[in-house]
Amino acid sequence: MPLPEPRSRRRHLIAALFAAPLAACGFKLRGARELPFATIYLSSGADTALGAELARNIRAGTSTAVVADRSKAEAVLEIVNERREREILSVNAQGRAREYTLRLRLSFRLHDGKGRDFIPLTELAVVRDISYNEAQVLAKESEESLLYRDMQSDIVQQILRRLATAKADATKG
Repeated sequence: MPLPEPRSRRRHLIAALFAAPLAACGFKLRGARELPFATIYLSSGADTALGAELARNIRAGTSTAVVADRSKAEAVLEIVNERREREILSVNAQGRAREYTLRLRLSFRLHDGKGRDFIPLTELAVVRDISYNEAQVLAKESEESLLYRDMQSDIVQQILRRLATAKADATKG
């Protein structure tokens, strides 16, 4: 078998040198996470944007089944409160808002449906800042909507991470 050309060997060596630090630091792609429950009921349902995204992520990324009947679920995820807030961050010389802080707060708990909490009442919050320009009202409203959607995705990922660790909490009490 002939030896590879010097250029080819050099390319392989360079690629290996760049890949080595990534392998050594423990970097790995976020894979599917397993939830400690075979079935789960979502109290928010699939009729809300948050409930639909949560159900989609659970179905796609875990082996846990989302059930429509609360009594058939091993765990019940209860969304207690979801609030969107917008607060003025800075004003211009005329006293009009130049920047806003957008906040998405969500309270939830995970229980077995019989009174035992796996995850007690927990509040998650995500914050983003957005600039505002009166000349671009429609564009800024669209940007705000996109930011809220991004914040919702962040909250869903946070919930999934907490659900994955709920097994340790379930043994308490």
